[in-house]
Amino acid sequence: MANNSLFLLPGDGIGPEIMAEVETIVAFLNDKWLTDFSLDRGLVGGSAYDAHGAAISEADMAKALAADAVLFGAVGGPKWDGVPYDCRPEAGLLRLRKDLGLFANLRPAICYPALADASSLKREVVEGLDILIVRELTGGVYFGEPKEIVTLENGEKRAVDTQVYTTHEIERIARVAFDLAKARNGRVSSAEKRNVMKSGVLWNQVVTRIGKEEYADVRLDHILADNCAMQLVRYPKQFDVILTDNLFGDVLSDIGAMLTGSLGMLPSASLGAPDAATGKRKALYEPVHGSAPDIAGTGAANPIAMIASFGMALRYSFGLIDLAGKLDEAIARVLGKGLRTKDIAQKGEATVDTRAMGAAILAEFEALVG
Repeated sequence: MANNSLFLLPGDGIGPEIMAEVETIVAFLNDKWLTDFSLDRGLVGGSAYDAHGAAISEADMAKALAADAVLFGAVGGPKWDGVPYDCRPEAGLLRLRKDLGLFANLRPAICYPALADASSLKREVVEGLDILIVRELTGGVYFGEPKEIVTLENGEKRAVDTQVYTTHEIERIARVAFDLAKARNGRVSSAEKRNVMKSGVLWNQVVTRIGKEEYADVRLDHILADNCAMQLVRYPKQFDVILTDNLFGDVLSDIGAMLTGSLGMLPSASLGAPDAATGKRKALYEPVHGSAPDIAGTGAANPIAMIASFGMALRYSFGLIDLAGKLDEAIARVLGKGLRTKDIAQKGEATVDTRAMGAAILAEFEALVG
């Protein structure tokens, strides 16, 4: 079996705790000779700033570029609120996305039946929910230039962020969304703000053309991003694949996450373009939630999103579809048996800590793998 490399960047806050639960699953798979993963570890975010004075070191950036897949925990915390802007913890993640060319962010929002009552919405609204948000990740207002705060002649300050998209950037993310929709329920909802933004006009035009010329068998609907946010909390099951830009994708995916009951439940995958020679994509996998510094070290962190992110790596980077499906099933079984971390527990329900949840998922996974 060929050796596959995983580069682990646990990050800050609860990142190291939830990453540890993934490492136990990787160790099990390697011990059973089902995989042959080599692991390396690095620093990112605040921990990297403390060690190197940067949100990610050049050495760790080189390791990320060389790895078959990167597993990322979470970054940030009040400790680093005062660091220089270019060194803020989030800059490490932005550089990884940019240098690895990770333009496509896949964020599933799935409501496990056992957790339907944990959602803030009624059970009948979210039970059986299975949508996928495809977010463009390397363009738009997060990367556009100029990006600055300047002092005007009258002494006032003016902040500028620039929303920029090219035809090529929109075409490639649209194709990812359409391809994924073909393997699902055949529907794409493209969300933008063409009514007030020129970038939204271009986005609408390009997505419409790609759909008409290349994906006539996929239904395409256009929706304004603010209306999409409203519809997600009104009746989310009307959607299949939501295609959107970087900024709106950031917002809509967090809404989608809370439909399921907790940010601690949802994984994500960030993919680059296929390599011309090997066909492989650069890829980074991370939970949707943040570093939660308020609960770091308490054992209260939910490791499910991190474990499910590893499941997405098995599926998209290594083609291990069967193992990925069994890991998803292991999570569902544990939830079905009533195990809950604090973030997904109903009032009066008993809770387990991070390690206990990870151990329970591993036990179910071992039973399924045999």
